[in-house]
Amino acid sequence: MAEDKSNEGILYIVPTPIGNLKDVTLRALEVLKEVNIIATEDTRTTGKFLKLLGLPKKRLVSYYDNVEGEKSAQILNLLQSGNNIALISEAGTPLISDPGYKLVVRCIDAGIRIVPLPGATAFVPALVASGLPPNVFKFFGFPPKRKGLKKFLELISQETSTSIIYVPTHSLLKFINELFQYVEPRRKICIAKEITKYNEEFIRGTIEEIVSFVNSNKLVVKGEFVVIVEGKGGNQC
Repeated sequence: MAEDKSNEGILYIVPTPIGNLKDVTLRALEVLKEVNIIATEDTRTTGKFLKLLGLPKKRLVSYYDNVEGEKSAQILNLLQSGNNIALISEAGTPLISDPGYKLVVRCIDAGIRIVPLPGATAFVPALVASGLPPNVFKFFGFPPKRKGLKKFLELISQETSTSIIYVPTHSLLKFINELFQYVEPRRKICIAKEITKYNEEFIRGTIEEIVSFVNSNKLVVKGEFVVIVEGKGGNQC
């Protein structure tokens, strides 16, 4: 006889705006209004976010990288007790270079229903506005800080599809100069800055041109960056 799970809650994976609050979907607003609990990377940021959108206060459970194992077990228990829970990240789609994977796996293993909502993420708008082929691409996420960086750059240098990398503000100049050591000077790249925000900008050119540009202090290194790299051999749509 099948186990009755009708009294268990649902885990909703809810994207949140990466900059412009108008990018929140009507469905996301509805879910955030109706769920019992919100699991979030930063409870303070989420509290402000709910207030800005005119949403009611919710019970917030912190869920970030360093506590994923412990908190995923806690959230699973809450779901099994009948609570509907929304998982959100500080900005963008959970699990995409953000916490959430361990919780999703636990929920699948336990037979908890998972409902993913489509919505904001930085790499898709960066890719489609980059001018580089979007038909085949590989998302690399954030580069390693030290150990493994050489291998990471070597992988990008040999990748034949379009490569997508998230680069923190403080690492951009160093990363672009290091990338130049591995990638042919005529390979095209695009730096997408502050996607959806007031200072949104796309810097396009060859890696040789971009290195010269960033080293000349013409680029204001502020905000979040997505770096798109043309595939080896110039992949085409």
